[in-house]
Amino acid sequence: MRALALDIGEVRVGIAASDASGRIASPVKVLPAAEVLGHAKTFRRILEDYEPDVLVCGRPQTLSGEDGPQAERLMAQAKQIADACDLPLEFADERLSSAEAKRILREEGLRERDMRGKVDMVAASLFLQAWLDARRSQDDAARG
Repeated sequence: MRALALDIGEVRVGIAASDASGRIASPVKVLPAAEVLGHAKTFRRILEDYEPDVLVCGRPQTLSGEDGPQAERLMAQAKQIADACDLPLEFADERLSSAEAKRILREEGLRERDMRGKVDMVAASLFLQAWLDARRSQDDAARG
């Protein structure tokens, strides 16, 4: 099962995808939020290239695990995107994914200014990988 992850922001959307086996998540691209929400050609091309079976969107939560202030808006936008793509929608906890993405990019030697376009897609790949791992452990447990 191939999953496409979206880290929806007010300005940009980070996109990540899993491999065809649903085991490894990789950053793909960052697009302007308006292009993803408007189902623009650039976003449709990503959908055609990756042919996802499911859309996984980050769900902003507080550290205590409750929906954050942006959650309602983002969940509505995610539903709008999933409906336009005719894909099932899942949510993944995105807490700390941007901070972790910045740490990874800093370790690669990027300065804050150079990170700007990359943080969102790396964050999407981090929460997608966690979602894939959790799904695999559930499948393993079900097989017993």
